Amino acid sequence: MEGRHSAFAPKARPHSTCRVALAGIALAGASLLIACAPPEDRVGDWRHHGSDLASSKYSPLDQINAENFGNLQVAWRWESADRRLGDVYDTGNYTATPLMADGRVYAVTSHGQVAALDAGTGEQLWLYDPRSWERELPTQLPRRTRGIEYWSDGEAARILLATMGKQLVSIDVATGRPDPAFGSGGVVDLTGDLGVDDRVMAHISHSAPPIVVRDTVVVGSKIHDYVSENRNPPGHIRAYDVRTGALKWRFHTIPQEGEAFTETWENDSWRVQGNTNAWTMLAADEELGYVYLPLSTPTNDYYGGERLGDNLFAESLVCVDVETGKRVWHFQTVHHGIWDYDIASAPNLVDIVVDGRPIKAVAQVSKTAFTYVFDRATGEPVWPIEERPVPPSTVPGERLAPTQPFPTKPPPFDRQGVGEDDLIDFTPELAEEARRIAANFRLEPLFEPIIVEGEGGKLGTLVVPGAGGGASFPGASFDPDTGILYVDSFTLPTGMALVETATNVTQSQPVPGTSDFRYEIKYQPAIGPEGLPLVKPPYRRLTAIDLNTGEHVFQVAQGPGPRNHPAIAHLNLGALGSRHSAGAVAEGGILVTKTVLIDFLPTMDELGDRVPNGGHLRALGKGTGAVLAEVAVDRSLHGAPMTYWHDGRQYVAVAGGGGAEKSELIAFALPQAR
Repeated sequence: MEGRHSAFAPKARPHSTCRVALAGIALAGASLLIACAPPEDRVGDWRHHGSDLASSKYSPLDQINAENFGNLQVAWRWESADRRLGDVYDTGNYTATPLMADGRVYAVTSHGQVAALDAGTGEQLWLYDPRSWERELPTQLPRRTRGIEYWSDGEAARILLATMGKQLVSIDVATGRPDPAFGSGGVVDLTGDLGVDDRVMAHISHSAPPIVVRDTVVVGSKIHDYVSENRNPPGHIRAYDVRTGALKWRFHTIPQEGEAFTETWENDSWRVQGNTNAWTMLAADEELGYVYLPLSTPTNDYYGGERLGDNLFAESLVCVDVETGKRVWHFQTVHHGIWDYDIASAPNLVDIVVDGRPIKAVAQVSKTAFTYVFDRATGEPVWPIEERPVPPSTVPGERLAPTQPFPTKPPPFDRQGVGEDDLIDFTPELAEEARRIAANFRLEPLFEPIIVEGEGGKLGTLVVPGAGGGASFPGASFDPDTGILYVDSFTLPTGMALVETATNVTQSQPVPGTSDFRYEIKYQPAIGPEGLPLVKPPYRRLTAIDLNTGEHVFQVAQGPGPRNHPAIAHLNLGALGSRHSAGAVAEGGILVTKTVLIDFLPTMDELGDRVPNGGHLRALGKGTGAVLAEVAVDRSLHGAPMTYWHDGRQYVAVAGGGGAEKSELIAFALPQAR
């Protein structure tokens, strides 16, 4: 790799000196909250989507612990302002993670409205609506703004928002109004500065928060995945001055004329290919001045006949210099990807000690169920990553990479590939039926090529973990006290086949200057016997990985799963892991505190349509993953939980609802002493 630099050691965040004493006398069935000294300055804030620029999702607060977690009560609720707009498109699940700084909680709605709330009461202090919904396109349904960014230089403070309507907005936190010094009236129009023809901008939008590093705002993008014709825009990364909104640099995620690696896009396909965007959160090392970009699959996720070659920087982790936008190093996790194994979550910047050697590292989990760990300054793998042979494609016009990278450590955190031994065998009858269903698919290891429908009499290839499996948007969380990385993952076998597009039927050659594909994806049902999953459990799991050793500490099933199905209820099985459910458990993530892990689990019909009906906020053991306590919630939860400190109390806040449900931000705390 090129352009390697030295590492640095970020300062550890101190934990609160606050402790909780459980009262001997209960009040209304709950323990009393004992007053205690406030934590050190800013320790109780949550200023970035992942708590910090390193995306640790960690807080040192310890007032809420395993013993009192079950006493948590709703401290306040704030209904999202989206419904005040009337029927303005579908908002989908409410997933945005709020921020907290200096006694105020900052929340963003699915449509990009930003509110400041009193951290103790949830009272709305101001609301700003950038009216991005007037600029949104139906191709980007459902609406889902995932977060915002906070920036302060010690005097001024701003909320930065990238909207679905292609705006970068800077809001003065004191007034709730756009900063007039930023862009044009507080707004930068993100339809510009991409360096492409305006006609390709239809499918690009923004939902993840930007990130501010050294007074530079770095912005990714959301680009519509599945197209069979017309050109999607490339997902180039843009950076702006946080005070003025002036463009500072643009990093080409698909190399352009005269740049390195255009040869990895054969036949000059770099000129017309799109996507390869960072649709999820970014992470940064402020002292090094490096930003880490997790990038996605190129246009047409599943057929690469029009983009032969390895296709850098698709499905890569790229480190760039925040001052210049120049690439420092990169690593491609999948060469010439055709499985939609884009990097869907923020990398975690971690300080670890391996064989007695301190390393400032970056760990990236992925849909492949691998954890890729590098020195974050140089890009050198902490443990060897081997290029191993993989099968070729049989699809006309397609040519896959002959090898793919396999980390030697840590071990995979979810099922990879599938064979007959992986099929369910709860009973002989179910095992026989599972084999009959599976005979319709190619069952092979990870990176088995997708086939054209009907090849060899098969419906398609059974892809595992699946495009929605492995570690998706929630990603991983890191405990700096122990060096343990916590990963929430899914096993989601997906039947995939390619079919000819209408364009291919009517013309033999793609139209010059566009990206008209010969094949497009067709998902094939891969449901197991009697509606059960086709493969063995667990279907959702929590894995703890010690990044000092590269070994698993534990792996446990998350959620009951379909254990009450009539065909297996008599077996009295333990937890099987709840299946992926259209956003019901695909969002969220693990909050790590000094005392416990905090997550949530929807209350679902595991055997039917699995529509969530409320859920449980849960405390899990940091060393075991066992459920220690839980609190029932009358709202389906979807956003990543966060925690903060205000006036002697620790709060846990999480977004929920959406669609047919009322969208709300709900804050929990221990009951106060009278």
